[in-house]
Amino acid sequence: MLYNLQGKIVNFKETKIMGILNLSAESFYNQQVSSSIDSLLNLADKHVRDGADILDLGAVSSKPFAPKIDEAEEWKRLKEPLQQLQLAFPNAIFSIDTSRSSIAEKTLSAGVQIINDISLLSDRKMSAVISRYQCAYILMHTQGTPETMQLNPNYKQVTADIIKGLSNQIKKLKEVGFDQVIIDPGFGFGKSIDHNYQILRGMKSFGFLNVPLLAGLSRKSMLYKLLKTTPEEALNASTAAHMLCLLNGANVLRVHDVKQAKETIEIYNKYLDN
Repeated sequence: MLYNLQGKIVNFKETKIMGILNLSAESFYNQQVSSSIDSLLNLADKHVRDGADILDLGAVSSKPFAPKIDEAEEWKRLKEPLQQLQLAFPNAIFSIDTSRSSIAEKTLSAGVQIINDISLLSDRKMSAVISRYQCAYILMHTQGTPETMQLNPNYKQVTADIIKGLSNQIKKLKEVGFDQVIIDPGFGFGKSIDHNYQILRGMKSFGFLNVPLLAGLSRKSMLYKLLKTTPEEALNASTAAHMLCLLNGANVLRVHDVKQAKETIEIYNKYLDN
């Protein structure tokens, strides 16, 4: 659980918060989409002050049925914001949310420490790219693509199937000498609402893989659709779900609302101490 991220040592046994920085206007939660460099820097500053350990920057929406953008547009959206963030927060740990090995290469060479890939290594060049850097790689499970994943998600046993899929990919990464993997079961990515709650209930099973476990369910439809509300009204639901994630073994929470996640972790840690 002790990872060397481009020279920065991170212990994932201590729960980490990943604050979301969103450059995609197509996002399902558009209250935090940054439309300018200033708004992005302000949000990043708030995340850091509120206790974020990692800043996760993404330029492509992965919500169900989201339209694709090409590689050139993704890099155009990312390049200057990443440069400005690195100048403003030189001590921060940065993650880039991308499924393209070419984008991973460009950002890792610029000093980014983590690649957050929602596609389960769909880009065959990705493993070769990340193996050249002292980075971490978030391996997220998905079934299908954003355009198709919610049409008819189907599993024999959802948690067991996901563990098997992640395990197979971890083995492939080890074959190229890469072992700084973080796993993400992929809440909402090719899963029904019931699938998502089955995964949440069975999260301790992912401990079998012996790598850090990330939970990304902040303001997602598994919460707001259940409660018949909206992403904008899902903060309380997200906080409740984050506590369940911590109780079931999550090492990283990927969140829109850092302050509330930090408070949840503090309460959880006090609970463990007594």
